[in-house]
Amino acid sequence: MDLYFSPLACSMATRIALYEAGSQVNFIEVDPKTKRVLKDDSDFYAVNPLGLVPVVRTDDGVTLTENAAILQHVAEWLSDSNIGARPGIERSKLQQWLCFIGTELHKGLFTPLLGKTVPAEVKAYTLERYLSRLDYLNKYLEGREFVLDHFSVADAYLTTVLNWSIATPMIDFSKYPAVKDYLERMKKRPSVAKALAEEFALYQAEVARHKAAA
Repeated sequence: MDLYFSPLACSMATRIALYEAGSQVNFIEVDPKTKRVLKDDSDFYAVNPLGLVPVVRTDDGVTLTENAAILQHVAEWLSDSNIGARPGIERSKLQQWLCFIGTELHKGLFTPLLGKTVPAEVKAYTLERYLSRLDYLNKYLEGREFVLDHFSVADAYLTTVLNWSIATPMIDFSKYPAVKDYLERMKKRPSVAKALAEEFALYQAEVARHKAAA
């Protein structure tokens, strides 16, 4: 299986999930600015016309996009690793949290705040409208170790998104102690620590590459 990714993007959630399961795939890096595949300088738009990571290409040649779908596929592919959920209400809960993380946190809160060209008034509106999602998450995480009753792909995705707070100083995690404790705890988990270290190094290389080309 091939995983197209960009360093520290939401695609890192799949890397975390794979490491948690003790599995490996072909990691294929995509430059987020040029949309070129680094290993052969091919056009990433030929893989995904939207130009977005992650993308998974299965061994059968099937292409999957959208983070929540990819994470659920990986969880089912590696079902013996217990990074997914049992059929029934637990699986529905997993889907609920993947949707919440993707829409309310990833796209709703963090994407506008991370945008370099997003107007200040839009960022102010985003904070006013979406910080309540962190209140909701904080209350939910009180007394909980994981999103479900065990580490799952939802934790891989949530950790990836919450990690973006290093680039959003306008979000003060001290106001959300359960969220802060959760993120600090997840960063110490071997699968997360390994993924973060690898992708941060790749991100630094990416920054250096663009500076050299400027």
